[in-house]
Amino acid sequence: MIQIGNAPCSWGVEFADDPRNPSWRRVLAEAAEAGYRGIELGPVGFMPEDPALLGEGLAEHGLTLIGGVVFRPFHDPAAWEELQDAARRTCRALVSHGARHLVLIDSISPRRAPTAGRAREAEQMDKAEWTAFAGRFREIAKMGADHGLTVGVHAHAAGFMDFEPELERLLEEVDESLLKICFDTGHHSYAGFDPVAFMRRHIQRISYMHFKDIDPAVKARAIANRTGFYDACAQGIFCNLGKGDVDFAAVRQVLLENGYDGWCTVEQDCDPAGPTKPVEDAAANRAFLSTIGF
Repeated sequence: MIQIGNAPCSWGVEFADDPRNPSWRRVLAEAAEAGYRGIELGPVGFMPEDPALLGEGLAEHGLTLIGGVVFRPFHDPAAWEELQDAARRTCRALVSHGARHLVLIDSISPRRAPTAGRAREAEQMDKAEWTAFAGRFREIAKMGADHGLTVGVHAHAAGFMDFEPELERLLEEVDESLLKICFDTGHHSYAGFDPVAFMRRHIQRISYMHFKDIDPAVKARAIANRTGFYDACAQGIFCNLGKGDVDFAAVRQVLLENGYDGWCTVEQDCDPAGPTKPVEDAAANRAFLSTIGF
């Protein structure tokens, strides 16, 4: 059975200490109000790390904790201790609430930010750097597996795990028993690749889905102007589902044909201080998905 959830990034929550963030209670309340029954953890430290307190909030709004994201610089060896700490805390939180999915994302690198959406121009790691990079994914994936979690790698614009060839390279090098795919439809489109075609090739390794849509006009301008990722978010590159270039009817068909059973989480990254009302976007996204059978 496919279930639909949402995530704090749809309320602009990218970093736990951003003073512009809404309260965690507001995110839970508005997610439930918009018609969702599941929510992600968001960046560790945003939701309470006291299991009793978060459990009370989830129960109050009838929400299931789906999973959590480690969005850290896997590309930076100097950040390794910080990354490990975030991963341990995220694993503990997920296990405390019976969540299943640990998602690993290489965060934005200044070396890759100017070439988001430009695969041919993007700087590549040398062999030694890539080997260490892949090793860090392998080690954190093992940590998640040791906690009983299903671990998925998530490609993300402006990091070193962005474009389809590097995602497929990592999948070849890390055993499937440790690392699966959290597939994000919007980031795959942002990177310049066809998300439906990728799903058809790799559906057996996809353990979790992020539903995100891309405004093609904003994407074209962002790529042409080398716009930074967060500036592109503020400009609305992630639009309401069904308004962009991702074919969600085809996405649904691939999932159904292959017996996908689990959560698909809506993510519409936005500026927390922007003019939009996240609860309205969340409700519109849920309504759109209902019209195509989700």
